[in-house]
Amino acid sequence: MKLAENQFTAKLAAIAYASPNRILGTTQVQQLSSVSTHPADFIPLDHETRTHVSTRVMCYHLGRKEQTARGWACREDGPLRPLRVNGRLAWAVADIRRLLGV
Repeated sequence: MKLAENQFTAKLAAIAYASPNRILGTTQVQQLSSVSTHPADFIPLDHETRTHVSTRVMCYHLGRKEQTARGWACREDGPLRPLRVNGRLAWAVADIRRLLGV
């Protein structure tokens, strides 16, 4: 009996993985897929009025991971140099625009 339960569980997991619409409603799947991946304080560069942004926002614009940016700041060898404010990194928007050619 235990083997049959394990096989059933494995099949159920395979169905759920292959077709989430069967488990979740279609509208729920659309809502899950439309979840935004950008940071909460994200503003497009052409509308940005701040002089400096957080590491997360800078990395979103450059398509890098936050740990990469922290490494640049630590080693001071990256294409951008951050401003350090009370132990936090602030990245100049002008430098981000220059690097991207915007």
